[in-house]
Amino acid sequence: MTSSLLTPNSSLTLSIEFFPPQTPEGVDKLRATRAKLAELKPEFFSVTYGAGGSTRERTFAIVREIAGEGLVAAPHLSCIGSTKESIRAILDEYRRENIRRIVALRGDLPSGMADPGEFRYANELVEFIRRETGDHFTIEVAAYPEWHPQARSPADDLANFVKKAQAGANSAITQYFYNADAYFHFVDAVRARGVDIPIVPGIMPIAGFSKLARFSDACGAEIPRWMRKKFEGFGDDVESIRAFGLDVVAGLCEKLIEGGAPGLHFYCMNQAALTTEICRRLKLA
Repeated sequence: MTSSLLTPNSSLTLSIEFFPPQTPEGVDKLRATRAKLAELKPEFFSVTYGAGGSTRERTFAIVREIAGEGLVAAPHLSCIGSTKESIRAILDEYRRENIRRIVALRGDLPSGMADPGEFRYANELVEFIRRETGDHFTIEVAAYPEWHPQARSPADDLANFVKKAQAGANSAITQYFYNADAYFHFVDAVRARGVDIPIVPGIMPIAGFSKLARFSDACGAEIPRWMRKKFEGFGDDVESIRAFGLDVVAGLCEKLIEGGAPGLHFYCMNQAALTTEICRRLKLA
């Protein structure tokens, strides 16, 4: 990995994702985390939304807090298992709070639920948001440089992404990855199909390897073999894992920025330290 530091890029956007905590203690910790990360001046903070809307109230509470602090909040909104009436009510709720940004997703059905509801795909949600609210919301959608794990083929996955863009999405945030070439290849393929919306790479800082490996295997994000072997060689050496993870992710970000990525979206896991350190190394702090 190169050790050179990048010069500041005034056009580069930063955004950061939170998940709604389950306990009052978690909410307090997130407030402290948010205060630290706000120093990075991100364009927005996104807040995840549980399967089938299972965290709806907690998501909205965090979104309201972020907006109340004068920061830009972008709630996730997933449509699978939902009705048009329920999605319309959520959109109305956000408009009343003057929320102007949404991350529109298909989402996952809660365990045991068989009915997909009135929406089957994210492009249908994007179309509905545009039809109901016009240009009120800036709409982010998901992208999968290494392909969605449920996609029948890379071609189908790419076609689904193009449908979301054509439905009215303003920009996209990718699933995290550790192979920069996967991102660049995906962007080239999208551009070849006439889609020119910004595609912001999702960045997952590495706090530990075991949990990351399990999560990556489940969501289809590849951890390159050389990385796996290196992490496995550290055993339970937490400091070495953290140091190596910082080097890997900062190096990945350098390649992405140098290659023209329009921004970085950090999956911070409600922690500030790693994201802040990566941005410091990139001279973005």
